[in-house]
Amino acid sequence: MAAADSPSATLRRRDLCSRGIRLAGKMRSDVVDLLDTYVERQGLDASASVAAVEGVPVAAAERWDEQTGTQRLLENLAAYRAFRALLAQMLEEQREQLGEADAALGRALAAVLLQVSAFTYHLEELLRLESRGPPSEEEAEPPPSPHLSLFERKLRGLGVLRELAQWAVRSARDLRQLAKPSPGSSSVPSPAESP
Repeated sequence: MAAADSPSATLRRRDLCSRGIRLAGKMRSDVVDLLDTYVERQGLDASASVAAVEGVPVAAAERWDEQTGTQRLLENLAAYRAFRALLAQMLEEQREQLGEADAALGRALAAVLLQVSAFTYHLEELLRLESRGPPSEEEAEPPPSPHLSLFERKLRGLGVLRELAQWAVRSARDLRQLAKPSPGSSSVPSPAESP
């Protein structure tokens, strides 16, 4: 772990965290826009209640302030790998359901999927810097797609996008925590670390 504590590694970590915070902010903004489009195009009520969706990682964390930087990165990586699979599944269903009839929604889904993939790679880079390679991809296999009605698939998609927006907020918070100069410092980010 000594290599991860060198001045150049610390600067690299702070740089990666700063870029990651910007990526997470952009991703959240795009997911919120996509949510609006999704609700409208799928004929859903924006205030519709969605039960927990199987296979969708939940952003809320118990004892968040007690997690180590590596734990935060590993949880984020597992979540974004799951979202990558879920979004790809949604995109496929969207194409089957509407074909090219709603190309705008398909493009927006594909763009967010690309951002999630890029963010996943970014997290893997941070884990390599922490002297811990990312876990193998096999752990992120999506659950088999249950046989859902069209309406249930629409609600599942709504749940996926809502939780992804929450993860983008959590990820920025996790990266701010990781960017701090010393692991034992207080949990209040300095103004320089704010986006």
